[in-house]
Amino acid sequence: MGGAMEGGGSGEDRLIARFFRPIAGAGALGLRDDAALLSPPEGCDLVLTKDAVVAGVHFFADDAPASVARKALRVNLSDLAAKGAAPLGALLALALPKGTGEAWVAAFADGLGADAVAFGCPILGGDTVATPGPVTITITALGAVPKGGFVPRTGARPGQAILVSGTIGDAALGLKLRQGPNDVPFGDLDAEQRGHLLDRYLHPQPRLALAPVLRAYAAAAMDVSDGLAGDAAKMLAASGCGGVIEARRVPLSAAAARVTAGRAELLRTALTGGDDYEILACVPHAAVPAFTAEAARAGVPVTLIGETRGGEGLDVIGPDGVALDLGSGSFSHF
Repeated sequence: MGGAMEGGGSGEDRLIARFFRPIAGAGALGLRDDAALLSPPEGCDLVLTKDAVVAGVHFFADDAPASVARKALRVNLSDLAAKGAAPLGALLALALPKGTGEAWVAAFADGLGADAVAFGCPILGGDTVATPGPVTITITALGAVPKGGFVPRTGARPGQAILVSGTIGDAALGLKLRQGPNDVPFGDLDAEQRGHLLDRYLHPQPRLALAPVLRAYAAAAMDVSDGLAGDAAKMLAASGCGGVIEARRVPLSAAAARVTAGRAELLRTALTGGDDYEILACVPHAAVPAFTAEAARAGVPVTLIGETRGGEGLDVIGPDGVALDLGSGSFSHF
């Protein structure tokens, strides 16, 4: 895109100038150069992350362009939050099928620009290209964390509490609702509950307000992108320990609780489905009260759901006290 976003042809130049220059941050140099310029805050380390979203995989092709833009940015901001970082800016690579109308691009840029302001993450540049495949959006997000404050995935030790933010399973159930709106389980929901599940799939909520609390108390953390059970198992494996989670403790929204009540397969969906973008954290037990209180003051509820232990593997104990068979426990692209 000119400047950090290269614009090779006149059509691309016009697209960049019309839709993306107005939402670019100061470091983008007006999208008129070959790169952006960014000065990291003094005394901070840089944190970098990149996630892609693809039509037909991460969102529906007929989703509103503004919602697609918001999801693309927010999934990256969720990674920064889990590391205890604050956003500095983002680079966008946008691959569009030929014939994508300007109205789609305009709405996408409006949504991206609004979230860039709301989350303090200016757009610094990137690239725009044509593709014979589906719409593909790749964002590289840059963040800053005070030196020594990075919260790793690898820091958990046996005998620590496992906590998670927000509620779990809403997005995965929202996807099921989107795919089968007339399926029997969803007939119990009122309009507000259905809207809640659908919105949680479309618009993840990056827990940036939790970042300083994680820095202060968490030994390890990661965001839940591919499913609570599977992502918890990944974090524990990276830390070299095992753990147990009690399904009855996992926080569910009113909508998710209603849908999963008495339906073991949908409870499995809630525990293993992706797109929650909540934060898993391992915290020493002595620090749990302070962690919970400060998280609440930051506007992010957290819930104690289990404990780390020696050995390997993760057990998820069902409401009946028996370990659940959840397979891999998470979504996988491959």
